[in-house]
Amino acid sequence: MSFALRVLGLTLLALLSAVPVATAVGGWSVAPSGEGRPAFYGEGEPGAVLQDTVALTNRGEGSVDVSLRGEGVDVTFADDRLRPAPGTRTEVPFTVTVPDEDGAAGIVVRDSDGRTRRVTLHLRAVVPSVSALTVEHLAVHGDRITYELVDRGTTPLVPTLAVRADGVFGRVLDRAPRTLTAELAPGRRLGLSEPWSAPALDSVEVRLTVTAAGGVRDAASVSTGDGPWGVGVAGVVAAGGALFVVRRRRRRRGDAPEPSCAEVELTGAVS
Repeated sequence: MSFALRVLGLTLLALLSAVPVATAVGGWSVAPSGEGRPAFYGEGEPGAVLQDTVALTNRGEGSVDVSLRGEGVDVTFADDRLRPAPGTRTEVPFTVTVPDEDGAAGIVVRDSDGRTRRVTLHLRAVVPSVSALTVEHLAVHGDRITYELVDRGTTPLVPTLAVRADGVFGRVLDRAPRTLTAELAPGRRLGLSEPWSAPALDSVEVRLTVTAAGGVRDAASVSTGDGPWGVGVAGVVAAGGALFVVRRRRRRRGDAPEPSCAEVELTGAVS
């Protein structure tokens, strides 16, 4: 080997030895506990509390003061201020609450000299599939039936509606189940109406039954009208009142008194 090549080789060796190793900058590093995990991954229902552990390794020759905090999400550490001794590995348990939506957060560790390390924390919100539907604010008017449907679950619903009305003399309305054109999104409230012609002189109970895929079902009912019995009672009361007035007028004109007997009033009391 020539003298020039030997000098070039020694120069390259000196330059390479002067390049610092990335993980050794500052003398310490941070990573998820265990092996082969470049970041934290977790999933659960919104509000669920997950647990994991972060590891701090001090490869330096002296102790280092560090602080830990969450970034983008609330993280609670078993200890958020540490002083790892040289040549040691410290594992710190922590908990994190799953947010309402997916997102990337992180754990940030900072030493007393201002140097920081960050580990990514991926959280996935898993919303359970729940189907629920309610019928609310049912009311009967002269020409229509009004009501509201509310999607109380986490899945969209296409409701099916059946309408039935029963009066004193029998059934007056029976509409077979039919699928509504409106789709209910989770949490949505929808006001709807049905055409209706209220029968005269009848007391009617109207009942709505709503179903949807997945076994979803709810029903509501409302009564309307006084019925023929209300009219009949009113007639009896009016007739009794007229009879009472006529008898009072006859007595005032000096008519002969009627034979003494017990008089039964409308109240049923005997005088």
